Amino acid sequence: MHDAFAHVAGRLATGLSDVATDLAALDEGGWWAVVVEFEGKVTLARFDDVRPAPLPAPSGPWIGPRRSEWRSSLDRAGYEAGVRAIRDHIERGEVYQANLCRVLSAPLTHRSDPLALAALLAEGNPAPHSAVIHVPGLTVVSASPELYLGRSGPVITSRPIKGTGETYDDLLEKDYAENVMIVDLVRNDLGIVADVGSVTVPELLAVEEHPGLVHLVSTVQATTRRSWPEIFAATFPPGSVTGAPKSSALSIINALEPAPRGPYCGAVGWVDADRREAALAVGIRTFWITGEEIRFGTGAGITWGSDPGHEWRETELKASRLIALASRSDEG
Repeated sequence: MHDAFAHVAGRLATGLSDVATDLAALDEGGWWAVVVEFEGKVTLARFDDVRPAPLPAPSGPWIGPRRSEWRSSLDRAGYEAGVRAIRDHIERGEVYQANLCRVLSAPLTHRSDPLALAALLAEGNPAPHSAVIHVPGLTVVSASPELYLGRSGPVITSRPIKGTGETYDDLLEKDYAENVMIVDLVRNDLGIVADVGSVTVPELLAVEEHPGLVHLVSTVQATTRRSWPEIFAATFPPGSVTGAPKSSALSIINALEPAPRGPYCGAVGWVDADRREAALAVGIRTFWITGEEIRFGTGAGITWGSDPGHEWRETELKASRLIALASRSDEG
């Protein structure tokens, strides 16, 4: 399948009618597939034919890179040095928490149908916000478990994830503290655009099981009458993948991360402007393809209590299952 399409939230969108780069388009009508990169680049694709449908069958098998071909923007030594640098910033009182991420990349020498990769993820790593968006110049295949922003009429909802372990018993005191810290940040972000007094936290520190790991998840809700550009200006990038305070964390991220995050840690999903409904996931557990290269990001939230080796292993845990699904064996 080579024509532009999107499959998200159990809907298949075809009949591409417009591509926009201005978030204001999301207030003007139509159904849009949305990719907003961490650095702010916006890709909006309006489709005219949107219908409930299962993931279409791919035109052929997925032939990914060999496992040995993946390269990381930060190796273990570089990542652990970054963790120590963030702890130094925390010690100086410049930041309470910051996310440190790395981008894995590999050559994609076979022109495989992205639906084949999406099918592998749907079977091997099902996720509540899975999506595949294929538009000119960009393909995103996501198995995100995290809701950045949902919208139903005037109600907006965010479900930040902070805290990861292989099992419930692996969750540390640091994970709980970090989640509460990010909930406060999300409450403040939404408060900028929310109706006065409408910000609530219906759920705090819930444990969710996902393939191969568990997460701590909280829910923050508000009502708003503001436009999409105003909402993004107040809340983007998502707090769970930046840090607190957000401005200080972003400065540290820019200094320590050698590769742009792109769609990773950005927003991936859909907006129905006519119905005033939306579900935008945080672009984690997400592959993106440009040209003949495939990329995947992984990271961890760093606090004063972080151990550099533990944080590296957390990034490995988050990446291992999906990289294995997307890769051939080295003999293949």
